[in-house]
This record gives sequence, C-alpha cells and structure tokens, in this order.
Amino acid sequence: MFDGLKARLDRLFREHTSANPRAYAAGLREALLEAKLGLTAMREGCVATERELEAERNQLAAAERRGRLASELPDPETVTVAQRFAARHRERVIVLERKLAVQRDELVLAERELQEMMAEYRSASGGKPAAASIDAAWRDLESAGATRPTSEEERFAAEADRRRQDRAVEEQLAYLKRKLGKDK
Repeated sequence: MFDGLKARLDRLFREHTSANPRAYAAGLREALLEAKLGLTAMREGCVATERELEAERNQLAAAERRGRLASELPDPETVTVAQRFAARHRERVIVLERKLAVQRDELVLAERELQEMMAEYRSASGGKPAAASIDAAWRDLESAGATRPTSEEERFAAEADRRRQDRAVEEQLAYLKRKLGKDK
C-alpha cells in the first residue's frame, strides 16, 4: 500500500535542494496527507479482518458443535462431513490470525514512518528562520514580475496597516458602545 508513497518520498529526498525549500515542504505535506489516508485504509483493513476472523471463529464453533452432535448419532458419514468442515474453518481461523498479526505489524511500521515524515516536515517547514522563507517568497514573486519594496516603503506600508487596524478597532468599539447605549 505504501510502495507508491515510498517511491515518491525517495524521489523527493533525492531531488531536495536548498534552493527551493517550499517545494520540498509542499511535497512532504502531500506525502503526509497520502500517508494518513493510507493509514486509515490500513486500520479499516485490520477492522475488516477482525470481523472476518470473528465470523470464522463462530462458524468453527458451530461446525465443532455439529460434529459433537453428529458423533452421538449412529451415522459415521455425517461425523466425517462435520469434521471436514471444522478442519476447514480451523485452518481459515489460523490463516486469518496470521493475516491480522501481519496487518497490525505493518500498521505499526507505517505509523512510525508517518511520525518520521512529520518530524521531517516540521523541520523542513518550520525550522527555517522567517527571513529565509520571506526571501524565497520574494524571489518567486520577482520571477513572476513583481518588484520588491524598499525598507522605507515597507515601513510606510506597515504604519498604514497599523493605522487602519487602530481605526477599525475604534469604530468597532464605538459601534458596541452605541449598541449597548453607553455612548449617546
């Protein structure tokens, strides 16, 4: 189930360059989403196998009960048929128990891999200083034709934003006061 995901991760790790950390983080994020979906499918598979195993155990118990009842009858052919059915159900129970054990082991491995991927994603997306991330974003914008503002322009823009926010807060406060009847 995870073979395609593993191949994609291997390619992602091989092609990882520090020149485009956002693309690397985005690839990891996609892989994480796919891995989480895969884990959900694996858990559902375990639940389905558990149900199948329970049903098979019930059928085994019924076949064994029928075999005991048949042994009380003077009909050896019925006893042979009941024993044959019980043997088939017993074998199926053994196979399903092994299948469930393997599914659970695979689930544990997949959960461990997911945790490792999440740690890698956190370091790829959150471990960098903000300045490097901002610089990478501006490089992308500049390559698309945008012009980067100077620090003077950035300062004026930040002050204008602050003034707009202050004005919005004041207007909201005045509205609430009018609504409550405290400022007439």
